[in-house]
Amino acid sequence: MSTALTPPLEHSLLMILQVPEGIRHQYENGIRAAFPNLPINVVDQASAATPYLSHTSIIVTHGPYMGNGADHIFAHAPRLEWVQGIGVGMDNIVDRPTLDPKVMVTNIHGTQGVPMTELALSLLLSLARKLPKTFQNKLEHRWERWPSKLLHGKTIGILGVGSIAQTLAPVCKAMGMTVVGISSRQSVPHFDHMVSRHELLQVVPQLDYFLLLIPYSPETHHIVNKEVLAAMKPEAFLVNIARGGVLDEEALLETLQNRRIAGAALDVFFTEPLPPEHAFWDQDNLIITCHQGVVHEDVAKVNVPIICENLKHFLSQNWSGIRHVVKAGNKPVVVSASS
Repeated sequence: MSTALTPPLEHSLLMILQVPEGIRHQYENGIRAAFPNLPINVVDQASAATPYLSHTSIIVTHGPYMGNGADHIFAHAPRLEWVQGIGVGMDNIVDRPTLDPKVMVTNIHGTQGVPMTELALSLLLSLARKLPKTFQNKLEHRWERWPSKLLHGKTIGILGVGSIAQTLAPVCKAMGMTVVGISSRQSVPHFDHMVSRHELLQVVPQLDYFLLLIPYSPETHHIVNKEVLAAMKPEAFLVNIARGGVLDEEALLETLQNRRIAGAALDVFFTEPLPPEHAFWDQDNLIITCHQGVVHEDVAKVNVPIICENLKHFLSQNWSGIRHVVKAGNKPVVVSASS
């Protein structure tokens, strides 16, 4: 952990963290221990941030945690200089029109490969083995068997080949899968084939498992649409652990209701939390997890040292030391090539 540093009096940090209370406390306690003189406020919902915005100069959050409140937050934080994201994706932060161009934005990347790989595998195996049906049968005391599908020998297509996909691919290979990357990259280790996004409709019919890992942006909004879903094999599965906006959810709902594919698993949604009245909850061929991707027992232990290192450099105005810069704002920092 960084050596305790006395910050300029004008700085105040606000954490907006929609995570379990224990993890939120780990974030808060870790940063307070490193910067005991830095005023810190912590809220678990964007709607609770308003009382602190007028004097906040630093926000630590994740785009999805702010939901529809992001524009309000940025519009009412006149002293804001820096937003530190706790994940890779910076949608709902860098794309908000009320974010002042002078504000610097940083993220955290290179630490999510393992937890996201474990999430992906758990969803792939749950779909292949029909684990939700197994759990329901247990509740109903019903003994029932069926032939499970295997991952071995199947083809998985991964839309979006960044650091997470590069951690996942060799694990899929070790399980005997053929791995196809759908990306602008030409060649990546552990992928059997690479195709461009423009070939999406041509490659999707070849896939047994179609996994979404692509960042959300205006260019990727509904990149998986009705036409792409219609091109999938009837026995194929779809898994989205990227962002809800990359998938046309209405088209997927219709696809699942008409059982045009074998099933799907979603960890992310366009609206979060997913409204209790949403029809997705009633689909027996859909697995729902609640944006669990990188919410794991050690996430704060991994992220806090990175946040504190950036805080140390920010407060001392050592701009060259700040890591994972997505948007420089008015700070003389170098934007990360991999961001």
